[in-house]
Formats: sequence, structure tokens, C-alpha cells
Amino acid sequence: MSHGVLLNRPADLPSWFEPLLTRAATCRAEDFSVLRPPTGGGRSSAVLVLLGESPPSAETPGGPDLLILQRAATMRNHAGQPAFPGGATDPEDADAVATALREADEEVGLDPPSAEALALLPELWIPVSRFSVTPVLAWWRHPHPVRPRQHQEVAHVARLPISELVDPANRIRVRHPSGWTGPAFQVRGMFVWGFTAGVISVLLDMAGWALPWEPGRIVDLPVAAAPVPAARGGAPDEVVP
Repeated sequence: MSHGVLLNRPADLPSWFEPLLTRAATCRAEDFSVLRPPTGGGRSSAVLVLLGESPPSAETPGGPDLLILQRAATMRNHAGQPAFPGGATDPEDADAVATALREADEEVGLDPPSAEALALLPELWIPVSRFSVTPVLAWWRHPHPVRPRQHQEVAHVARLPISELVDPANRIRVRHPSGWTGPAFQVRGMFVWGFTAGVISVLLDMAGWALPWEPGRIVDLPVAAAPVPAARGGAPDEVVP
């Protein structure tokens, strides 16, 4: 699938979801990446791009937020990377939505009926792990507490406010040891980069939420933070040009 697909437009969808939903339903793979899957594709997988809304509090002004998990450190002591919930498709999964919701349930305890899938983003190719990833854009209609359920894979779960993701002070570019350079975010102790940061960056632009920032700020990614190839059955690696 080289373009977005609209699945649902609920009548009570929050107004802040537009124009993101309309643009997501018509976006193309080249909006996110220059890479194209090889003939025959890759291993099918899906991630859940889950947007909810938090009420105002002493810590945050409230508004839309994004569910992100922090992967646990590997046996090689690489620091875990922030990522969308998700992973490889199982034979019993009916489609990408089923994969994304199942993985989110297994990883952070998301109640699948609490989330409503709205659109499929284009399949994106990650050559390091040979995953063909379908991001599923969803609305967290009934937010509830979540936490790591697979502690060997997930160390932390957070709802990152969109207001903090678009803050120019929290946006940088990161340079991988391979020479690859891409967008990154430093929010609430999380360093979000690679595939996840690339998708977030494009969606912020599509939604009209992005604020002017200085893309000249480049930080070298420590070699220890570079991803190792995904284990069989694991989530996609976090590198995509």
C-alpha cells in the first residue's frame, strides 16, 4: 500500500483531528521515506499511532497527546528506544489494525475497544530488519491507565503532549554513526529518533501543529544507542532515511 486509507470518521471526533485525518487518508509513502520495499515486500508488521486527549493539570495544559513506549535495555546494554506500540503480524491477525491493537494490548495493556482506528498510513520499508510497517492512526476514545506488561521488552510508557513535541526547544536532528541524519525529539526524558520520530514529524506537519524550529541543531547519536537487528518476532528497528 503506497498511500493512506481512511477507515472511519466518527461524528464525535475531536475538532483537533482535522486536517490531520483528511491529509493522512490521502498521503503517500514518499511523504515519509524515500525507501521502497523490494519486489516481494518484507515481513508484515504494524504500529499504533494513538492520539488521545488529556485534561488540563498542574503539569500540562492538556490537549492532544501521543502514546509512546520506551523499550527495555537489551542484553548488550543498549538503551531502549522510544517507539510506537507494535510489532510483527501474527497469522491470526485479520489485518494491520488487529496487529497494532493486539501488540499494544500485549505490550502496555491497552484495552482494544478503547481505541478507534481511523486511517492506515502507507506501508513503510525498514531495510535493517526487512519489516514492511503499516502505521495505524487511531483515536483513544476512552483513555485509561497503561503500563509495561512485557518488562523484558518495555521499560516505560508515556503520553507525550503534542504541545511539547512541537516546542522548538524539544526538536533537534540526530546523526547516526552510519551517517544517516533525521529528526528527533527530547521530551520528558525520552530521546525519540529514527522511524518513530520521522513519522511523528510528518504527522505534526500534516496536522498543522508544527512550529518553526531550527533544523540546523544536530546531535551525534552515541554508538551505544544505535539499534541492533530486530530479534525474530520483535518490533521494527528504528532507522529509516
